[in-house]
Amino acid sequence: MLNVNQNNLPKRVLLLTTAHSYRGEAFLQAAKSLEIEVIQAVDMPPGLAQPAPKILPVTFNQPDEAVAAIVDFAETRPLTAILSVDDSGALIAARAAQALGLPHNAPEAAQAARDKYIMRQMLAAGGAAVPLFHNFSLDEAMEQVTAVVQNKIGYPCVVKPRALNGSRGVIRADDEGELVTAVTRVRRLLQPFGGEAYLVEKFIPGFEVALEGVLANGRLHVLALFDKPDPLDGPYFEETIYVTPSRLPEETQQVIAEMAERGARALGLQTGSVHAELRVNEAGPWIVEVNGRSIG
Repeated sequence: MLNVNQNNLPKRVLLLTTAHSYRGEAFLQAAKSLEIEVIQAVDMPPGLAQPAPKILPVTFNQPDEAVAAIVDFAETRPLTAILSVDDSGALIAARAAQALGLPHNAPEAAQAARDKYIMRQMLAAGGAAVPLFHNFSLDEAMEQVTAVVQNKIGYPCVVKPRALNGSRGVIRADDEGELVTAVTRVRRLLQPFGGEAYLVEKFIPGFEVALEGVLANGRLHVLALFDKPDPLDGPYFEETIYVTPSRLPEETQQVIAEMAERGARALGLQTGSVHAELRVNEAGPWIVEVNGRSIG
């Protein structure tokens, strides 16, 4: 790891993004208002990139090469921070910042954000409230899947791909017949993506919320808590409306924030943006996911 004196660094931030991301403009406008220079590390093969100022082409699916390119770039144009606009570049951002001695979250946290099974394991080990879950390979016999779900998880349950986002492939099953249908559908969905496994976890009853915040030295500062007024009870989980400020009682909002902070700590998140999805019932808040990124 390089030793960097941040007091002597220029206000220059590297922003990992994709060519078609809708998020980048908001970051650029905020940086302009703060007089911070932004270099965009854009996911594209370097050989196809056209020369452009303040653009560093990298390839997200080649993280070792991407990290090396960022470290080389920083030798001549030192960086103050490295940010990723979404999960796709989070692991590279963490590893590159670690290599340069810049503030960063644990690379394991970035990996967990891209793999729901790893996230569930880390959250459970860190004492966060998560439902019962089990990992299945795509080629596991359906008889084995149904037996494990019946004996260890129970119904209703939720089938979900480990790596897809946007609630793609997330399906509720209330009995064995619906489980077989859901698993068959998820297996078919994952084949083009090269997926090798999926999760089945206990369905969490209750209402759902989204929390947006910022971590500073592991302390969570809540920026907004969003109610989701539409019931998200399945069988599919398309999201529509977010409402803020939340209408929940202050005590409920506080325990939600405390659980989100516990989840962030369990994943090794220490600094930067946090987006958390939780469900709340009479037993309290349960974590659906926690990621070191902004909403979207």
